[in-house]
Amino acid sequence: MMLPVFLFTGFLDAGKTTFIQSMLEDPQFNEGQRTLLLLCEEGEEELVPARYSIDHVTTQVIDSVADLTPDKLSLFQRKSAATRIIIEYNGMWQMNDLFDRLPENWGIAQETMLIDASTIASYNANMRQLVVDKLNTAELVVFNRVEPSDDRMDLHKLVRGVSRSAQIVYDLTDGTSEEDDIEDPLPFDLNAPIVEIKDEDYALFYRDLVEETETYIGKTVRFKALIANNRKLPSDTFLGGRHIMTCCEADIRYCPLVCKYGMAKSLPHQSWAIVEGKVSNIYGKKGPILTVEKVAKAIQPEQPVATFY
Repeated sequence: MMLPVFLFTGFLDAGKTTFIQSMLEDPQFNEGQRTLLLLCEEGEEELVPARYSIDHVTTQVIDSVADLTPDKLSLFQRKSAATRIIIEYNGMWQMNDLFDRLPENWGIAQETMLIDASTIASYNANMRQLVVDKLNTAELVVFNRVEPSDDRMDLHKLVRGVSRSAQIVYDLTDGTSEEDDIEDPLPFDLNAPIVEIKDEDYALFYRDLVEETETYIGKTVRFKALIANNRKLPSDTFLGGRHIMTCCEADIRYCPLVCKYGMAKSLPHQSWAIVEGKVSNIYGKKGPILTVEKVAKAIQPEQPVATFY
């Protein structure tokens, strides 16, 4: 039987404990299930078991990443006889430290990131890699301590710069909550005869292309690309794309399209070019194919590494 895991991420004092407390008090969430609560971080707020709407909650403190092993986690579950798991995760630990160590019969039912709207700008400026690490996999992002008069665009962009799919909710200081309703129009026209991708929009274009490939099939696109051309590629194939930085320099990677072009071998390796072609197929599991119609020499863009922000 697959055991559901409700995972809560975020930084110290982001509101994780308060959120979990309210959840365990809510009768609609609790139908008598035996619950294992794993605390990987202890903040100023403390849980109050006397207010839970169920009796069978076993709490286990995890002091270090080294304690996150399948055997230990399975042992905690067997001792508690829990049929579901709640994890309050340490914001300073990488997500893969957890995902790689979950027992095989544990599955993430929901992953929620809690964010203190008043401090996230500082975290994002100084610990961008850890912020992105949490946003990458969050299904729900809850901004708390939001003033009703606050401009929410920066908060919205913080999430959308990493994830297009995460649901966003704002918990306001007046006690109300509001769902995010800011639209995210793409910075290029998918209905144009030729979809022009500006240099600064390549990262957004590439992510959208990978996530919504079917939308692009048959579309003609034009963008500036760094050419990768070597002997390992077929004679009619080159790679055309850009290096993209998601969060920091250590995260930079080359994100190209597989390009079919009869004169592929005439293109110098590591040269820049304007590439125009039609998105025509899926190259196995590696991404879309671009059937190239035109290639023109180009100069390196002012910012050779593309970003989402």
